[in-house]
Amino acid sequence: MARGRKKTAAKKRVAKKATAVVSPALTKATKVVEKANAGVKAVTVKVDAANKKLAAARKKAASAKTAAAKKAVVTARAAAAKQKEALTAAKDKVRDAKSMVQAANVEAKAAAAAAAAKEAIESYELSLVGKAEADLAKAVAAYEAKWRAARAKKDAAKVKARAKKEDAKSKAAAKKAAAKLKQLAKPAKKKPAKKKPAKVAKKKPAKAAKKKPAAKKAPARRKAAKKAKK
Repeated sequence: MARGRKKTAAKKRVAKKATAVVSPALTKATKVVEKANAGVKAVTVKVDAANKKLAAARKKAASAKTAAAKKAVVTARAAAAKQKEALTAAKDKVRDAKSMVQAANVEAKAAAAAAAAKEAIESYELSLVGKAEADLAKAVAAYEAKWRAARAKKDAAKVKARAKKEDAKSKAAAKKAAAKLKQLAKPAKKKPAKKKPAKVAKKKPAKAAKKKPAAKKAPARRKAAKKAKK
């Protein structure tokens, strides 16, 4: 029930805003109504006066019963009828003026509704712009947080790999340095003088003995012949 009342109150506020719009036509129609009402009031006074005259003339004619008295009644009746017609015309003017006011009021309400709609659209647009900025800020913040988290994870993996590599280098360098220091810590041993190797006379390769050519058989035969002769 409370919600229903709140909605009704809101509608009433909108209606008040619509009627509050200043309309030249409404102002003019209102003035015409005021003038017509004033005319009705003036004619009503005249009608009352004519009716009083008619009543007095009738009273006089009833007692006097003369032609003049009767004529006065006829004149008073005509005057009263004329004023009644004037009053009817004045009332018609008031009716027409009120119709003008109603029409102007409707136009004013329509103009007010259009103005309120335009204002509502502009207000809604501004609210959407503000909301868009807020949503954008949230989206950027969320994306930034997500991006930073992913980047931090990647960077951590890179740092870990680099640390492992550098640690291996450091250990290798430390091992090398420790070996070098250990070597430097040992007392230096005197190296024995190197003996120069004795020069060995190079033997000339022996020349192969030349074989004497075998004696020819002919001279042997000659020697045998000489012995036989003796």
